Amino acid sequence: MTGLPFQSIGIDEKIKKGGLPVGRYIILLRGINVGGKNRVPMPELKKYLEENGFQDVITYINSGNIIFSSDNTDEKKLKEECEAIILNKFQLNILVGIISAADLLDALDHAPAWWGEDGESKHNAIFVIPPVTAEEVFQEVGEIKPEYEAVDYYGRVIFWSAPVKTFSRTRWSKIVGSCVYDSVTIRNANTVKKISQLV
Repeated sequence: MTGLPFQSIGIDEKIKKGGLPVGRYIILLRGINVGGKNRVPMPELKKYLEENGFQDVITYINSGNIIFSSDNTDEKKLKEECEAIILNKFQLNILVGIISAADLLDALDHAPAWWGEDGESKHNAIFVIPPVTAEEVFQEVGEIKPEYEAVDYYGRVIFWSAPVKTFSRTRWSKIVGSCVYDSVTIRNANTVKKISQLV
């Protein structure tokens, strides 16, 4: 693991660098629409979000990826509002991760060269949900097994790749069931790259 230091970049600076709109965010829902459990229909959620002031809402696939704009730049408040909408409309307590479009694209700009490249490997992005930090996730999961996996991170995004044939031997496959598992949400590289295109 060769974690890179995260340097927070203000939104105004990000606009100058990337032309991104103020208040563009991605919501990442955790553990929905899996095996018939925690069913949250994306078209319905999109409608409820729009009715509650979320703007320019786009959903992507059924795993719970929502892109939106908001005049509110308080990520914690936006997260709480989304969780409350899901609870009120679907009677589900769903953990919500949120990341700004600027921070997502910044993290992808710093993704390791090996991430998402080898067709014989799984490539995941692990999004860490505050107040837990990426450093705390690393401490809990432990040292990688370099013969089976590669892991790096930037900000709140952990990049993880492992050959499919030996995936079960990796240290980081054990994140499932660990005490930090409820503080992360995982997406594969293809999903993350598509989201980055949509924003």
